[in-house]
Amino acid sequence: MRSPAAPDPEAPSPGPASGPVPAPDGDAALAEQLLRLNRRLHRLQRHRFGPLGLTPAQSRLLRAVAAFPEPPRMADLATRLDVVPRAVTTLVDALEAGDRVRRVPDPGNRRVTRIELTDEGRETLEALRRARREAAREVLAPLGAGQRAQLGELLELLVNGGAEEGHAHCGHPPRTPVRKDEGRQ
Repeated sequence: MRSPAAPDPEAPSPGPASGPVPAPDGDAALAEQLLRLNRRLHRLQRHRFGPLGLTPAQSRLLRAVAAFPEPPRMADLATRLDVVPRAVTTLVDALEAGDRVRRVPDPGNRRVTRIELTDEGRETLEALRRARREAAREVLAPLGAGQRAQLGELLELLVNGGAEEGHAHCGHPPRTPVRKDEGRQ
């Protein structure tokens, strides 16, 4: 006869729905929720960007070009987007082929090339802003005004790494605040 504490080797093993699932770590669960929300926003934006013929990376580059007071250099764009210069070249090539940006010589240094928006690029940027606002409206619809304000404050804290002096863990400086006309639309 078997001891009551020993499991029966002939009994079927319990399936995943047979008992309570251990609660995940709270911080890990929050991080996963943020990742899922980010993916949802990207899907909604890709869906809305589709008719414009742009990728999310191309839309980021258009917004970055528009954020500068004068046409930026490729290196300025790479720094702002936190990518390697070659990635900017590829994006500029694609946007230039679609007549959304153009390369122009720097008036003070003929070896430098700057990137400026075309009229088509400005129109596309306005359409992007509308698409981003619509996607944000859809995602934020369940929240009231106070909840949206609180979420904005919390996300700003997280985006900035929680410290004004930068990211102590990696040495990056604090992010440049997003201009009102540039982001969160």
